[in-house]
Amino acid sequence: MKTVTFRRFSFWQRLLINAVMLLALAGLFHQGLYISNFGTAILAALILGVLNALVKPVLQILALPLTILTFGLFGLIVNGVVLWLASQIIGDGFRFASFSWAVFIAVVMSIVNLIISSYFSRKDDAKK
Repeated sequence: MKTVTFRRFSFWQRLLINAVMLLALAGLFHQGLYISNFGTAILAALILGVLNALVKPVLQILALPLTILTFGLFGLIVNGVVLWLASQIIGDGFRFASFSWAVFIAVVMSIVNLIISSYFSRKDDAKK
């Protein structure tokens, strides 16, 4: 029987993936997301990682009643809040046109992260 398992990306790999993804999304959705340079994208990915580790769990617990009422859709708003908060910490080098753009970019980032994680992190254990 063939068993497929998933390995996790390291912190630095995830940081680089998120920085490149932010730059690509800034190029694709230039009317809603602005990133001044690659260094700012790296800083944004780093701050986003810290906020996801420290602030996002607290926000998810506080938003749990709304998340249950909306069948999980409010979790997308929480992701947008964390992304918007990262842009507020960084300043003018990383900004959104509006909060709705932050939510939209957070949704797109979640989908792209899911695709990248499922595609690149597969390792086949059948070769043992």
